[in-house]
Amino acid sequence: MSAKTVIRAHFTAPRIAYMAIFTALAFAVTFLEFPIFPQANFLKFDFANVFFLIEGFIFGPVEAIVSIGVKELLCLTKSSTAGVGEIANFIMSTAYVIVPSVLYRFKKGKWWVTISLVIACAIQIGVSALVNRYINFPVFGALYHFDGAELFYSLWPFVIYFNIIKSVGISVVVFFIYKPLSRFIKMTSAKFEKEMEKLKKERRAEKEAKCAVEPSEEQKEVAVSSDGEN
Repeated sequence: MSAKTVIRAHFTAPRIAYMAIFTALAFAVTFLEFPIFPQANFLKFDFANVFFLIEGFIFGPVEAIVSIGVKELLCLTKSSTAGVGEIANFIMSTAYVIVPSVLYRFKKGKWWVTISLVIACAIQIGVSALVNRYINFPVFGALYHFDGAELFYSLWPFVIYFNIIKSVGISVVVFFIYKPLSRFIKMTSAKFEKEMEKLKKERRAEKEAKCAVEPSEEQKEVAVSSDGEN
């Protein structure tokens, strides 16, 4: 399968439209983020991953990861972390959505969704600890002149608790809304694809009819030659 075929399969007009919607919603909810622990108020909760995980269930991991990347690029416009927080969020969000998005391609049903969400929560908790230990705290420590490793070891329980609350909370929300939303999106997407295919056929038929009426370049040259001989 060629790269062009793969791109066409993943980025059809309906999919791009829904990706834009999910990305916009995920970006919008970042303005509503809030801290949970006063001791670590830089850890802020938002529901952006709800939209990415639903997108992953419906369309697959490629679309979800692309939307995460676009959302983080949008967040750069309001970033106070010089891009460090956005890179960390991209890594953690990708780690969270990747397993459920892939597994759902092969195993469907509430039981498998539950298993995949449990795995997603465990992965995000583990990855968040690594990202904070080796990216966030060291970089901010270097920027603001404090010992990042020492601060991490004093606050790591809050990092773990925060990501448990965040990943479990988002998973619960997704579990209850993904199925009806998936049906609606697939129904409207299929209808849109059908209309697009109908439009393509009509345009193809119009083009063929036009070609049948208009003489080809070869016919025009023959006609010009005939006129010249006469």
